[in-house]
Amino acid sequence: MTDIVRDTVILGSGCAGLTAAIYTARANLKPLVLEGHEPGGQLSITTLVENFPGWPEGIQGPDLIENMKKQAARFGAEFRMAHLVSADLSQRPFALNLGSETVRTRTLIIASGASARWLGLPSEQALIGHGVSSCATCDGFFFSGKEIAVIGGGDSAMEEALFLTRFASKVYVLHRSDNYRASHIMLERARAHETIEFVSNVLVEEVLGVEHKEVTGLRLQHVKTGIVSTLPVTGMFLGIGHEPNTKPFVGQIELDSDGYVVTHDDVHTRVEGVFACGDVQDRRYRQAITAAGSGCAAALEAEKYLEEQGR
Repeated sequence: MTDIVRDTVILGSGCAGLTAAIYTARANLKPLVLEGHEPGGQLSITTLVENFPGWPEGIQGPDLIENMKKQAARFGAEFRMAHLVSADLSQRPFALNLGSETVRTRTLIIASGASARWLGLPSEQALIGHGVSSCATCDGFFFSGKEIAVIGGGDSAMEEALFLTRFASKVYVLHRSDNYRASHIMLERARAHETIEFVSNVLVEEVLGVEHKEVTGLRLQHVKTGIVSTLPVTGMFLGIGHEPNTKPFVGQIELDSDGYVVTHDDVHTRVEGVFACGDVQDRRYRQAITAAGSGCAAALEAEKYLEEQGR
């Protein structure tokens, strides 16, 4: 165990974590940023970002992340390619087990995000950002006048499908059974929309268009008959939910039934000195700008907490 005790450690390097890093670094807290399994978060696999203020022509997701990282580093933030194995928040300072070492810190900012659930197809992974997306509000605009598909049968899928009707000429909702988990009101709203068509009892076998680097269709297999068919669409949106990256904190801080960090007064957890920001606690908006805003709030609250502790 190292004898060095950090003033703050930031878990995650997406918009929330990097904004927290910028603010804590400028406050001379010398933050350590643990980049995690997915450095850069969701934006690292996003192509053009057109809704982040200050970029009238848009900016590539990885470029936005790199700019924020350079900005934080300029003020003294330290970055480490490591992920959290376990945490002990019952002791002061907090102990963070990184596998090969233990880091101790007076404050912790959890910005580890939430990972989209994917189908796990090689063709799907190859086309992320090229017609395959897990965020309708991020990418829906690019599919104006086109036919697209949404995968899923819960409220998330219905919300995605209804939002995408603002742009697409046709939205297919594909589900592996005819038993939809969505709430009655959401399901009925989607069924009543003239642009949405439901296709039940199908599995996506392959996303077509890898060789063209754009989605050209989906190869489907009917669950009951085994019949294989092709659905010509130009986009596929995943609506099967997200999984918050909070496993190391089970039993350490309050999590809701789906594993998201429960916060009060915006970014405070029930453990003093531990703050959460971004998608790890925001299951509603999941936008880069809202993540950045909450990252700023977490940093300011961490600074205030340390001042109150006489640091």
